[in-house]
This record gives sequence, structure tokens and C-alpha cells, in this order.
Amino acid sequence: MFRIAIDAMGADSGIFPIVQGIKQAFDKEDFFAYIIGNSVQIEKFLGDFSREHIEVIHCDDYIRMDEQASSAARRKDSSIFIAMEMLRNKQVDALVSAGHSGATMSLATLRLGRISGVNRPAICTIMPTIADTPSVVLDAGANTDCKPIYLHDFALMGYEYAKNVLGYAEPRVGLLANGEEDTKGNELTKETFNILKKYPFFNGNVEGNDIFNGSVEVIVCDGYTGNIVLKTSEGVADSVVSLLKNQIKKSFIGMLGAILLRNVFKSLKKKMDYAEYGGAPLLGVNGNVIISHGKSNARAIENAIYQAINTIKADMPNKLTQVFASNKNN
Repeated sequence: MFRIAIDAMGADSGIFPIVQGIKQAFDKEDFFAYIIGNSVQIEKFLGDFSREHIEVIHCDDYIRMDEQASSAARRKDSSIFIAMEMLRNKQVDALVSAGHSGATMSLATLRLGRISGVNRPAICTIMPTIADTPSVVLDAGANTDCKPIYLHDFALMGYEYAKNVLGYAEPRVGLLANGEEDTKGNELTKETFNILKKYPFFNGNVEGNDIFNGSVEVIVCDGYTGNIVLKTSEGVADSVVSLLKNQIKKSFIGMLGAILLRNVFKSLKKKMDYAEYGGAPLLGVNGNVIISHGKSNARAIENAIYQAINTIKADMPNKLTQVFASNKNN
């Protein structure tokens, strides 16, 4: 049975959606949940739910969103530190947190360590596309300042994640730039292009629209750009939904059309909803870490647990260890 540590503290909406998401995940998956946080609040939200596959680990301290990520290393009684130590000591197989993402990343790097050969870990976020399958973007915020060798590592990790976790037979990797031509981009992307062009999976430069049109499965960029892409995409998705609602309300024909196309709108909303993708794996560390959005609802936490289980099944840290060892020898 898979063992998952869930940090219940620090999310924007508190403990309730975390606990609710865990309860929902038990409907589809068989796992053991270690829930770390304020036990009084956790028990209240668990109610009469079965404790057969749940253990609550009490702690009062947690890293608040307005605190420095670096403080996590000193806060050994905080929820994320306790959860990370459980993963480090092999007491659990994966960790899920919707708390302070910076604290989670820094602790994962410090306490779990980087996979040999990986220069920097990366956040790998899933994005919707017009195809039936999503794409992945990395880095989505772990490394704001990057060197070409970092992007090389992101490409290898993204390819392996898309292949082993998402099940894509031959994932295509694109390098995010301001044009598809080989000569486009800044110094970082130009140098990275020359490194990546030897790999069969490399599809060359891609533009922002290629993230969503299904032309490639993996998009590589520095964390500064990737985080802006992520936040912009979330804003656009929210704006599109709001605009549709406002336009529909303005006319009888619009409301009638909405009724007739109810299932279409429902499907569209689901595809654009970040909660349907759960969280983003932190690739390149010696452990399975899933970073969820601070505003995660129960559905997002439920899907983050599924992400964690899929990552465990794929044995990603060992897969990446083998890939980087082989790459070093070549």
C-alpha cells in the first residue's frame, strides 16, 4: 500500500479542503495517509470517517505564506519539515503540500538532496491543450535565473516524466522562445538549443501558443518565464469563464444557447480548471514531492494524491538517477 504524507497546513483556504480531498481520494485509490498539522482541526473535519488508513500527526507550527522559505530549515517542528523527514527516512513514499511552495522546494533540496547529475530541481506543471492529452511545462518557478545546462536537465526530466508518468510513447520536447526559427531567442535559449539539438526527442524552438496546441508534449524554459506563463494562463482561464458568463446573461438567445450547450461548457471548464491537474511534481530530488497550488480546493488535493501515486508507480527518482548516470557516461 502506498504511503503518502500530506501537509495540512498553510493553504489559502485552511485545513478543510485538504482533509476533504484526502477523503475523496479514498474512493478511487488504496493508500495510507499521514496527515500532518493541527490535530484538533483535522479530527473535526474527518468526523466519523474511517481511520483504518489514516494517521494524524499533530504539530502547531507551519511556514506561513509571508515568511521566508529559508526559515523552514530551522523550523523542525513545522508541518512541512516533519513531512519531509518522513519522506527522507522512507517512512512514506511521497509527499503532498499546498503550503509554502518555496519552503517545500528548499527543504526537498536540502533534506532529500538532488539526484546525482541534476544541477537544479524543477517544478513540472501540467497544462491543458486542444488535444486529448495535456502538455507539461518546466521549470514553472523553482529557478528564476538559469544556465543552459539547467534547461538541458529540465528537458531530460520532462521527457522522462511525460513518458513514464503520463504514458506518452515518444514525447516531443520544445524550447520556449520568441520564434520557431533556430536563430530566435536570447543567449540562454540559443545556447540551450545547441545543447539539445543532439537529442532525437528535441523538436526545436516553440512559441507560447504551442503550449496549448498539442504540437509538443514538453515545453522547457527558465523558472522566471515558466512561472509567468503559469500565472498568465490561470488568469486567462478565469477571464474567459467570466466573459462567457457575462455575455450569456446579456441576452435570451445566449442563455438558451448556454442551456443547450451545458455539457460543452461543463467539459470546457473542467479542462481549464487547475484543480483537475492536482499539483506539480518537483523533479530532480531524491523523493516524490508534489507541490499543490495554495488556493487548492478538495478536488485539487484529491488529484494531487493521484499524481503522487502515479509518480510512485513510475519510480521517478530511480528512473531519473539511471537517465542522468547514462547521460554522464555518454
